[in-house]
Amino acid sequence: MHNVGKIDRFVRIGLALLILVLYFTKVVESEIFLFVAFVLVMTSLRRCCPLYALLGLGTCGTNTGKSDRLIDTDRYKPKQQ
Repeated sequence: MHNVGKIDRFVRIGLALLILVLYFTKVVESEIFLFVAFVLVMTSLRRCCPLYALLGLGTCGTNTGKSDRLIDTDRYKPKQQ
């Protein structure tokens, strides 16, 4: 299931590039920033964010109306008996 939209993907890649530039120019020196950049790129390429999935959010507009930006996650929940 995709839950990361086009604009969100570009923002994630842009942030990852910014973090990488800051890291390699020694503005920030922690390897945690490399991990964050890696996660941003991977979620952008896969078009799926696990945090969005846990929260039931999404920015891709799948199964939503034009004004509604949330993914309908009710159809994935098990039915109560």
